[in-house]
Amino acid sequence: MTGAHIYMEPAYNLGLEFGSWLNWWTQTDEIPIPDKIDFWHMIRVREDGTRPPLTTTIPALTAFPGSYWIIGNEPDVRWQDNTTPETYAHIYHEAYTFIKQHDPTAQVVIGGVSQSTPLRRQYLDIVIDTYEAHYGAPMPVDVWNVHAFVLREERDSWGVDIPPGMDDTNAIQYEIVDHDNRAIFQQNIIDFRAWMADRGYQDTPLVVTEYGILLPNDYGFPPEAVEDFMLDSFDFFSTATNETGYPPDDYHLVQWWFWYSLEDPGDYPTGNLYDPKTNTLTPLGQAYADYLHHER
Repeated sequence: MTGAHIYMEPAYNLGLEFGSWLNWWTQTDEIPIPDKIDFWHMIRVREDGTRPPLTTTIPALTAFPGSYWIIGNEPDVRWQDNTTPETYAHIYHEAYTFIKQHDPTAQVVIGGVSQSTPLRRQYLDIVIDTYEAHYGAPMPVDVWNVHAFVLREERDSWGVDIPPGMDDTNAIQYEIVDHDNRAIFQQNIIDFRAWMADRGYQDTPLVVTEYGILLPNDYGFPPEAVEDFMLDSFDFFSTATNETGYPPDDYHLVQWWFWYSLEDPGDYPTGNLYDPKTNTLTPLGQAYADYLHHER
């Protein structure tokens, strides 16, 4: 689950149970969350380096040994981390090396591209190939990561545009109606796992650190449609297996997934599970809680 950490504990106490959480940043002080919940730290990237500087993460690396560390958030999206694949490969190497030097038990997670499409997998191909060419070894990744949205790939249009430094040869121009298309959503995950196996990473776990419905009701995504999509996605992630899945997990395709989001006060509230103004679960959040208690 993603969301602001100040709302984590009250939401959890209302029945919104979960095992992992992130908020797109590095936590350097005590994390006010219940026991047995993993906080996934994030170091943001850009063309000129990391945000925050790597040296500022030392207190967190010391305080929270063995944690998950995500390097970048949607580097393929120009209004997110907006980093060319070649640059990302070098920043990842620097961050990976730094983290492991200060905590050898840390789990380093590659930054999630916005969706698993041919264009975004091409971006990752360039990252991997650049890394191997420059450092003379396969790119070390403790956990693979992808976002699972269905958004248009077209320059200066709605969606996620074209990755920096790339052309639109392999772009897919999804329509708005495709945003909650189950077949596309599921096939993109299946394709990503197949791509991982082809690139030599089948024995690496996969996390989906962000997915959900971003578009609002008046675009054709009323609350009942969002709820159906969310619950169907839980069924898919918890059961989907095939020959390219992760062997230690009985060949399941995905090992963790994060719904977007706990609470977004800004542009994308469609998937909110918690309302901090009333300290109550949203109807969607209640559906989430009911699902966990087998009341679907």
